[in-house]
Amino acid sequence: MKEKVVLAYSGGLDTTAIIPWLKETYDYDVVCACIDVGQGNELDGLSERAKYSGAEKLYIEDVVDEFCDDFIMPCVKANAVYENKYLLGTSFARPVIAKRLVEIARKEGAVAICHGATGKGNDQLRFELSIKALAPDIKIIAPWRDPKWQMDSREAELDYCKAHGIDLPFDAKHSYSRDRNIWHISHEGLELESPANEPNYSDLLVLGNSPENAPDEPEYITLNFEKGIPVALNGKKMKTSDIIRELNTLGGKHGVGIIDIVENRVVGMKSRGVYETPGGTILVEAHKQLEELILDRDTLAYSKQIGAKLADLVYEGKWFCPLREALSAFVDVTQEYVTGEVKFKLYKGNIIKAGTTSPYSLYSESLASFTTGDLYDHTDATGFITLFGLPMKVRAMHKLQREEKNK
Repeated sequence: MKEKVVLAYSGGLDTTAIIPWLKETYDYDVVCACIDVGQGNELDGLSERAKYSGAEKLYIEDVVDEFCDDFIMPCVKANAVYENKYLLGTSFARPVIAKRLVEIARKEGAVAICHGATGKGNDQLRFELSIKALAPDIKIIAPWRDPKWQMDSREAELDYCKAHGIDLPFDAKHSYSRDRNIWHISHEGLELESPANEPNYSDLLVLGNSPENAPDEPEYITLNFEKGIPVALNGKKMKTSDIIRELNTLGGKHGVGIIDIVENRVVGMKSRGVYETPGGTILVEAHKQLEELILDRDTLAYSKQIGAKLADLVYEGKWFCPLREALSAFVDVTQEYVTGEVKFKLYKGNIIKAGTTSPYSLYSESLASFTTGDLYDHTDATGFITLFGLPMKVRAMHKLQREEKNK
């Protein structure tokens, strides 16, 4: 019997071309594994395509709920955002995909796992670091870095497929490079390759409207959280994945969550892309609004550092490293009382506060009011300011003394 390789299969041009290439280059039996993280209709027709491309078997594995609960939510609870903009949609999907690829490889007795990520991108790190952490004994094949891989363009891949009797409905010159899951969709290529160009939103957007084309009337919504996790939308209890789906619809309708970013890839280059993350943008903003009501000043400030570091680790493909696990454990402690309701309105790409409540709110109207109350005596601030500002005053006094001495 031939040895087996498990191929991370999307059904796209790259991974379809890889099937015959693996067979003729390494004489493997190819087991395709499409891991469903919410790609929607992109999964249509995969079984037929994998079969006529030469795969021995195709797994289509639904991990959407695991993805939402165990990979997305730890990042939402941490408010993890890469370079202040990117909500990690592709980044945290790769480790859950890699985890299932390893499980399938073990089941099939495969000696290798293959992915179609290029040598210029971040995904090669995310797939391979995850596989190394979970299955250090399994070989990894990355065709785009393999000297035996001779295709250097989408046109070359199409020609290769045609030569092997595989006709594909792809256009090499008139399509964006996209990655989609339940959390977001990313767009790269075409006019986006030059930061000087404005995105062609009329052709580009998939999940919703641009702010200009959004409704002229705002829409109010409420989100309820328990321990940092969303549990209900507009008063209706739902599981996390359904809340994200519904928020995608609402946010997309109102032009929320569209970002145009030039980001710093791990491999050293800058890349330009447009991300649509309507539901995720709403969810993270609602979570932040609730935290600012509940967390004390020191915890809130330190949590921002934790969130930034966690975002870096996830972006770099280090989901299964000890530090990521430790940071997530810290975040879980901070979320113990992040429970309450956030109300806001969506309007022309904006998320506007409309009221936040929590049984654990640290906001005190009697303290915050300009009216003198029992808990706060205005005159107490005099001594506090004297001590708090003492280092600055002493420094200024010494400076004056030196200036007088030098006259």
